[in-house]
Amino acid sequence: MPNEKSAPLVADELLHGIVAEVMNITEVRPATERNGDGRRFLGHLTREPQAAYAYLAQQFRFLDYTPLLQQEGREVAVLALPGQIGASKSRLWVALLLFALTLASTTFVGGFTEQGFNLGLGFAFSTALLSILLAHELGHFLMARHLGVEVSYPFFIPLPISPIGTMGAFIALKSPPPNRQALLAIALTGPLAGLALALPILVGGLLLSPVQKFEPPFLREGNSLLYLLLKWAIFGRLLPNAGLDVNLHPVAFAGWVGLLVTGLNLIPAGQLDGGHIFFALVGPRIARFMTWSLAALLFALGFFWNGWFVWALLLLAFGQQRVPLLNELPPLKRGQKVLAVLGLILFVLLFTPTPLKFVQAS
Repeated sequence: MPNEKSAPLVADELLHGIVAEVMNITEVRPATERNGDGRRFLGHLTREPQAAYAYLAQQFRFLDYTPLLQQEGREVAVLALPGQIGASKSRLWVALLLFALTLASTTFVGGFTEQGFNLGLGFAFSTALLSILLAHELGHFLMARHLGVEVSYPFFIPLPISPIGTMGAFIALKSPPPNRQALLAIALTGPLAGLALALPILVGGLLLSPVQKFEPPFLREGNSLLYLLLKWAIFGRLLPNAGLDVNLHPVAFAGWVGLLVTGLNLIPAGQLDGGHIFFALVGPRIARFMTWSLAALLFALGFFWNGWFVWALLLLAFGQQRVPLLNELPPLKRGQKVLAVLGLILFVLLFTPTPLKFVQAS
């Protein structure tokens, strides 16, 4: 009777033989604990990356393995993962319940004014804000589905104790994107879709918002370059100025939040949309360095707005995880690089160094 322990050894030998057809193997390592019994083969490809991956995917399928092709310093790594990567079912009822709770929490928060609670204004704020967030997530969702990448439904996070009534929304990748091109498309369409709604909502809201003199204490929203330009275009002056500023209508505040959220998502670090865009543009090594650098920069900005301390810690804790792509080696084409750079420029226009500031009497 064959020894049961010989089966993994046979699989290793077969995997080694398959990988050797496309790579000069220099080293074989056990996979990380997360990948169970997988193997990581290091070396140099003897075939073009896309042709190499196509061969590996076809051959690995017979052994019930999935290959990932990654850059490992100056070498290439073929990661053999046991099983076929599939997508688990998303619970639509959970997504709908969270959306309903977030609708309630944002209406509750947005309805409070100096004259008391106004349900109409609260609903206007909630509708405007959730439309922007939903457009953002649907941009990711529809592009991922178009490219054959499995993702979850958009999940909203209600938080009635926050100034906006929510911590935003997210979707989860349930299968790896095939390459950098797909990662760029999925990462970029979300912010663009959200911004396409945030801009007209903000402009419409600003037209409903008076410019007035503020007497401390009061809470002032921060300025991005784009927000400053919009206020200048509508009111004919840079604001705030000489104690004057715009008193945001709830719809305008929702539009401002939309710009803020888009700018935060476009930070070119970690698992944020901007981090995925930057990863697609430059690859894992420079992307990892950028994440560390931005974590340090955000920590320094934390002395001006305490929220950046939290963001810096989140980048350090979760930002070093590698973006899982089936084949991360082929670089972006010229037009795709232009789109990635435009995404980074958009981040510069939307970044708000001090999102909220409490102004006290001097």
